[in-house]
Amino acid sequence: MVTTILQSAVPMQPAAPDEGDAAVLERAPQKIEPPRFYQVVMLNDDYTPMEFVVMLIEQYFGKDREMATQIMLRIHLDGRGVCGVYTHDVASTKVAQVMDAARQAGHPLQCVCEPVA
Repeated sequence: MVTTILQSAVPMQPAAPDEGDAAVLERAPQKIEPPRFYQVVMLNDDYTPMEFVVMLIEQYFGKDREMATQIMLRIHLDGRGVCGVYTHDVASTKVAQVMDAARQAGHPLQCVCEPVA
C-alpha cells in the first residue's frame, strides 16, 4: 500500500525570536517644509490697453475694480506689478490663463511667476 502524506493547508507560523534577538526601531522625526510661494507678476508693454489689464486682474485674480486699477498703475509706472501670491501650481495656472487670454485678444502682455523672497 502506498501512503500519501498531505501537507497541512494551514501555513506554518514563524518561530518567535528570542528576547536577545529583538530590536526596537525608533521613528525619526520627519521635517516637512511648508510649500514655497510664488508671486504672479505682470510686465508692462507699450501696446496692451490699460483697461484690458484691469479686466484680466479682476477676472483671474479676484480683485475689485479699485484694487485692479492700482495694480495696473503699478505695472504701468514701475514696469511690473504683483497680481497675487500663490503656491507654484496655482501661480503657474494663473500665468497660463493670463497669457492665453492676452494672446487670444492679440496683445503682447507678458506675465511670469517668481519665487517669493
